[in-house]
Amino acid sequence: MTSRPLTLAIATLGASFLATACAAPAVEPNPAASQDRPWSEVLAEAEGQTVDLWMWGGDDAGNAYVDDVLAPAAADLGVALRRVPVSDTKDALRRILAERAAGEEDGAVDLVWVNGDNFATGREADAWLCDWSDRLPNMEWVATDDALVSEDFGVEVDGCEAPWHKAQFTFVYDSARVEDPPTSMAGLLDWAEEHPGRFTYPAPPDFTGSVFVRQALYGLSGGADAVPRSFDQDAFDRLTPALFERLGEVGPSLWRKGKTYPRDTVALDRLFADGQVDFTMTYGPATLTELVENGTFPATTRVLTLRDGTVGNASFLGIPASSPDQAGAKVVADLSLSPQQQALKADPSVWGQFTVLDLDLLSDADAALFEDLPVSPVVPTYEVLSRNAQPELSSDWVNPLDEGWRRDVLGKR
Repeated sequence: MTSRPLTLAIATLGASFLATACAAPAVEPNPAASQDRPWSEVLAEAEGQTVDLWMWGGDDAGNAYVDDVLAPAAADLGVALRRVPVSDTKDALRRILAERAAGEEDGAVDLVWVNGDNFATGREADAWLCDWSDRLPNMEWVATDDALVSEDFGVEVDGCEAPWHKAQFTFVYDSARVEDPPTSMAGLLDWAEEHPGRFTYPAPPDFTGSVFVRQALYGLSGGADAVPRSFDQDAFDRLTPALFERLGEVGPSLWRKGKTYPRDTVALDRLFADGQVDFTMTYGPATLTELVENGTFPATTRVLTLRDGTVGNASFLGIPASSPDQAGAKVVADLSLSPQQQALKADPSVWGQFTVLDLDLLSDADAALFEDLPVSPVVPTYEVLSRNAQPELSSDWVNPLDEGWRRDVLGKR
């Protein structure tokens, strides 16, 4: 049962939850959670713990991977892994910060599938356990000079989260209906105007809708080099008027004339599967293989390659400082980084997520696990997809862009 202080904290948090959390009393560190202990002691403490993994529940393949693959492997190590689905990662963060505001030391969240502005918000509030992920045994297979896993939307990881998989923002189209696909972001918006009703995108602050706006910012500003990675108000004021004006111009040509937008990627995928639009988009393109094979998407589904590349990033697992099962959470995070789990997760028939491991660091036997993965007839390899990859903007760009879109695009319809 939720305690009365926690209930009050949740009720009063609202939009100001970050400020509340920052002012909250610090959660006392767990004396048994020293980061310098031998891994054998972590494994011993973790045995018998139940780890609650809070993660977005809208990905059926991801849910099945955690329930049917990762959880049984964790059980073999003596840790029960329980998936807690949320409609938005912010729901997990709100719970963590509410517990922090209430001084809770026995929180409900042990592990979070997190990245971007949610990670940054938690860092500002000192809500994440830090100085642990770089001590995981399986981190030896992760390249230390890989910027995608050492930074999260411009925020240094600093041992506060463990990499889980890589992602590449990808546009997808039906080649039976799109005979001459565009090759640039500006061209895609032109295509939408030339084919009324056949294109749309999720409404920010949906994660995919937000990255679509950032991709459009790059495409309409002269490329990623023209946009400072760290938020700059002068740059925002200079670059975004043209962005919002162009998205506003395209609005009447979108699905339902831009009067409404899909709420998330799941809704957009449904429109694409039903033939109502000719494009969809995803940050997890490897899942397209299974969607085509099971008939959800048409056999003529193809990946759109933009000549300037697209935005790439990585997903992580974070442990709240208020987790009562920190040892178990570390064991699950380390297990998730094992070559065996990374290879299983990369299999399109399982989940189809790109590995964070550097295959050159693996043994021949472990590297072969990835080399033996089936080749997709739909999705190019990660090396092809990530060619000319564009870096993510820092997390402090996200909210201003989302709010600007709501005000200057949606609000003017």
